[in-house]
Amino acid sequence: MVRATNCIVGFLNLLTLIASIALVCFSLFLQFHGATACGKVIQLPLLIVGASLCVVSLMGLFGSFCRVTFFSAIYQFILFVIILGLAGFTIFSFVVTNKSAGDMVSRQGYESYRLGDYSHWLQQRVSDAANWEKIKACLNDATVCQSLGHDAIPAAANFFKKNLASVQSGCCKPPAYCGFTSVNATLWTIPKAGPAAPDPDCKTWSNDQDRLCYDCTSCKVGFLSSLRSQWRKIAIINIGALALLIIIYSCGCCAYRNNKQDNSYKGYRGPYPYH
Repeated sequence: MVRATNCIVGFLNLLTLIASIALVCFSLFLQFHGATACGKVIQLPLLIVGASLCVVSLMGLFGSFCRVTFFSAIYQFILFVIILGLAGFTIFSFVVTNKSAGDMVSRQGYESYRLGDYSHWLQQRVSDAANWEKIKACLNDATVCQSLGHDAIPAAANFFKKNLASVQSGCCKPPAYCGFTSVNATLWTIPKAGPAAPDPDCKTWSNDQDRLCYDCTSCKVGFLSSLRSQWRKIAIINIGALALLIIIYSCGCCAYRNNKQDNSYKGYRGPYPYH
């Protein structure tokens, strides 16, 4: 008779198996249907995660429903490693996304940050040229600047009244201290006397819609601000996932113990094995 803990573990692994198959199918869809530059970045990790979850779920199903102790032991070990890894990643997320010291720019609709407000690990990620090229490709795919529109001057007066996303603030316009005049959301005129501040970002800005301020330090800072917010949300979700995994691991331990006991009973023939 299959015990309650075996049924719980089996049911949860069945759900995980379905989710893993969906991940594998989605990654294959990205591979064969012309994924964008950003989509190609996540395609391989999705495939690896999906395939790994599929294997682990199958082991859990065999161990719980077929009462195979060997698969149950491997499943418990892998689950324990996943719990440790997820806990480590959650702690790491909170450490590297420590609160930055952004200042709200008065009546400008965005906050001003500095690259030094973030951890050295995050700074190194955006300072690496190869990494940043991939990030820029993702930003272009997401049309973060195109979504601001290209309305004429009357709408430009309202441009600063709305709160811009950190990426839009850093990548789609020149820094406020440059002293440029806005024509619309992504088109700016440079004063005849030149930028108001001798900052490299003021010279890096371009009205070319494919360039804008994507190579500016302010864009990197805006991206890190968005990344910090997203990682904090993911870390909170991870805490919930950890609690769920610990419950599953506890049920799995009970199921493993049940399997060992049942197998030992099957192997026991009493004091008179020849009768």
